[in-house]
Amino acid sequence: MLETNDQAAPEEQAKKSINILKVRDDHAPLQFSGDGDKFRLLTGAEASWLGSEEFGHTELRSRIEPWLTSLFQSEHLSLLAGSGLTHAVHHLATAKGAAGMGALTLSNYQAEIDQAAEKAAETAGREKGNLEDQLRVANELLRGLEVLKKDSEAEALCNELQAGMQDFAKSILSSEAGIATAEEASRELAFNTLVTFLMSFASRTGVRDRLNIFTTNYDRLIEAGAELAGLHLLDRFLGNLMPIFRSSRLDLDMHYNPPGIRGEPRYLEGVTRYTKLHGSVDWVQTDKDIRRIGLPFGAESIEPYLQAPGLGGATAHQLMIYPNAAKDRETADYPYVELFRDLAAAVCRPNSALVTYGYSFGDEHINRVIRDMLTIPSTHLVVISFDDPLGRIMQTYQELGRPSQISLLIGPALADLSTLTGYYLPKAAIDKTTFRMSELLKQRWGTEQSVDQNPPDKDQLTDGESQL
Repeated sequence: MLETNDQAAPEEQAKKSINILKVRDDHAPLQFSGDGDKFRLLTGAEASWLGSEEFGHTELRSRIEPWLTSLFQSEHLSLLAGSGLTHAVHHLATAKGAAGMGALTLSNYQAEIDQAAEKAAETAGREKGNLEDQLRVANELLRGLEVLKKDSEAEALCNELQAGMQDFAKSILSSEAGIATAEEASRELAFNTLVTFLMSFASRTGVRDRLNIFTTNYDRLIEAGAELAGLHLLDRFLGNLMPIFRSSRLDLDMHYNPPGIRGEPRYLEGVTRYTKLHGSVDWVQTDKDIRRIGLPFGAESIEPYLQAPGLGGATAHQLMIYPNAAKDRETADYPYVELFRDLAAAVCRPNSALVTYGYSFGDEHINRVIRDMLTIPSTHLVVISFDDPLGRIMQTYQELGRPSQISLLIGPALADLSTLTGYYLPKAAIDKTTFRMSELLKQRWGTEQSVDQNPPDKDQLTDGESQL
């Protein structure tokens, strides 16, 4: 769910952190340290676009913002948000990091499950296992006990898993509640920053393909930000009272009819396709269907909302938060196989740009899709992260071996959410006006230049013209 990195770092440590920048035609990542708003290149680092070793946000903005603005107008644009986004917004609202994942405590097979979880984490490139690894292994063990007909042990493990999933859900909701119940001024600052962040991506012209937002988080922070921003999220759920997940995803969209024009509908602005790759705290498996329940943002507990008649006595064990508690292999792949297919279909196509924020590259399923995307020469990957404590980002960058297709913005001087939205992300509304203004000035300036360069000869003026 949430990793203890990104915005959770203390401010003093953030000031001393190393920042990594690679944009445009940089042949290698540029490293620099920061102290407030002043930055200095590390020993041995060189940048031809800098006039001195000391610089500030002004020099960085002139280098980064136009580059991101052009990438954001790619034919296809996708955003992958990891746990760093939740940590960032939570830090703005409460001045502390969001709740992390605890450990699963079991009466039996604790050592075996922990050992297998550690091995799974090592395979994924993480230093140690987390609650997700434990739940995944415990679910596999539960299937084995059921196959071996060890009913009593299976029942005991199932009950403990249910309690673990319930605690897991509470930790997710506690992060939401921390933001929702924060002091009013801080909460408004956090949500306004989130809205600015989302609108920088979502404000695309109607002739462009819709923005695709993917997230590995289980919370509903992006949904809350989209509501405040007035964004329309298109996902696979259909219905109003208790939306149901559908595999047959049609290319649904939103259009409007301009006044005075009939038969020519136009694309509505602010529409985004949204996919939660690891499920959500408000997704519940009921019989053969996946439904989204009406769980308020930051609710104290999920249990009261599972008592609805249509849910058939569902418990926290039926929550679709990866790894889920499905009963067989077929349903274990559902709905996640559909969601990852959407990811691959969205990014693995020509003229596509993928921006990651707060994603630490710890999910091999996603990394595989990114590797396949970069085999298409016209694609581009932008990695934005507050830090890289485990070194996975830079390791992945080296392994991908396609530096010309990758941009890096790593470190608090670049990826702090307030700094990022204030200096480096494109301002969609301002950009459109700026483009129109620049075209107007270009036309006027060009006209004036042509007049100045070819002044008429006084001798050629008529008497009437000379008197004007």
